[in-house]
Amino acid sequence: MDVLFASHVMLAVGSGWGMENRNDAAPDLPIQELNENENAVSAENIKERVDEMVGKVDQLEQRLNGVEHFYSNTSKKQSNTPRGSSILKDKEKQISSFKRRQQDASRRQAAGTRRMQELVRQFGTIIRQITQHKWAEPFMEPVDVKGLGLHDYYEVIEKPMDFSTIKSKMEVKDGSGYKHVREICADVRLIFKNAMKYNEERDDVHVMARTLLGKFEEKWLQLLPKVDEEEKRRKEEEAEAQQDMQLAQEAVHAKMAKDLSLELDEVDMQLEELREMVLQKCRKMSTEDKKKLGNALTRLSPEDLNKALLIVAQNDPTFQATATEVELDMNVQSESTLWKLKFFVQDVLHAQGKSPASIGANNNNNSNLLNNNKRRREICDALAKSSQKRSKKPS
Repeated sequence: MDVLFASHVMLAVGSGWGMENRNDAAPDLPIQELNENENAVSAENIKERVDEMVGKVDQLEQRLNGVEHFYSNTSKKQSNTPRGSSILKDKEKQISSFKRRQQDASRRQAAGTRRMQELVRQFGTIIRQITQHKWAEPFMEPVDVKGLGLHDYYEVIEKPMDFSTIKSKMEVKDGSGYKHVREICADVRLIFKNAMKYNEERDDVHVMARTLLGKFEEKWLQLLPKVDEEEKRRKEEEAEAQQDMQLAQEAVHAKMAKDLSLELDEVDMQLEELREMVLQKCRKMSTEDKKKLGNALTRLSPEDLNKALLIVAQNDPTFQATATEVELDMNVQSESTLWKLKFFVQDVLHAQGKSPASIGANNNNNSNLLNNNKRRREICDALAKSSQKRSKKPS
């Protein structure tokens, strides 16, 4: 299919198309000549700016990857959470009340500590009732293994326990004591189960231990509903605390994403300034160059040709790039537009595996500025990649 027909584009370069222009006897000479020193200084300045932007883009990409990783993990966690979960329900309300809940967090923790202390106090009452029983004496202190000649005691009993050890652990203030009333309950049971395990059923100690264990279980059942209620409440508060932490992380990463967006916009502007600076150093395009560029445009696919026309429209607001039929006069285009088109066509044809040599033969005089495009393309590629990621990031 003929590209001109398919794209409805007419390319014109005026009377010079296909003819030799007397003014083009030396087409490779720049209109605005720079001496070698000025050229070298300009090239060095551009190189320094390119190096600086490459480093900055690398840093931005690393930070962007961190934000992306966070939101990716967040999405996975939320997708694994049931829809009816109270943690995810009314998300907007939770975010709006985030600051208030942060202030309440310390108060909730203090209140939870006080409630647990009250349960421990009530449990202490149960222990006093059990230890005041007439059969409690054998269980008040650690078993005197040597005095009683119980040489195999530690082979049978893995974890000895007694009421004096429990009392000491309940009274410690360094944080090494019991964290939950169920831990105390487990140690009280262990006292009697150790005695029942080591002594025969007919032994007095075994009978005493079994009797006291029964009395303890009766009293524990009376306290158990309060313990269950406190555990349920703690789970809810822990879920809220976890959600608060998640919201805090989201707020931090949202700010990071916003800052990254602003910095990427700044890099876009700097890249455009650098691009204009390079274009200003380019020589004026000859009629032959324009003809070759026009021929190269006809080799583009309809999609790429539309992109090329958008480049013209960016520099000429009056140009109708999306019209049914477009006339592109190469002679009226600015040097900046022509060189942008040339760079674009070179990149497209190179990517398609076609030789772009026919539009780049007369660019030898500016090789120090323009043919060192590898690093400039690296910046463009990195920026394009970052911009694509930015457009996909969660809100």
